[in-house]
Amino acid sequence: MSFLGSIFTWWNGATIGTQLFSARNGNCVGEDDFGNRYFASKKDGRRWVIYSGSNDSSRVPPEWHGWLHGTYDELPEDILPPKRAWEKEATGNLTGTVHAHRPAGALEMGGKRASATGDYESWSPES
Repeated sequence: MSFLGSIFTWWNGATIGTQLFSARNGNCVGEDDFGNRYFASKKDGRRWVIYSGSNDSSRVPPEWHGWLHGTYDELPEDILPPKRAWEKEATGNLTGTVHAHRPAGALEMGGKRASATGDYESWSPES
């Protein structure tokens, strides 16, 4: 990002003012696999994240989400068990992308739903 872009835009990462505020008023306590950096206030314990790239809260992994919202006070690597081999990586919100889930009746999939099978009987108060 250009220097002017980092001064005036917030949607592609932190502005210069936010970075200076974070360096002056907070301690960097960790970084996740996406490159997001997490800060805790030197004064009152407030917590925030500086995103690497677009500012999208769905890019915060679950373990850091818990720390940001005060579910636990310890850092995720200190309190959580190690990652298991069968666990999937956290993903961001895929809505609006080519990887989003589209069921059979979605317009992008042709807009044709499967017909009802007849095994459903609606409830009636008289019966």
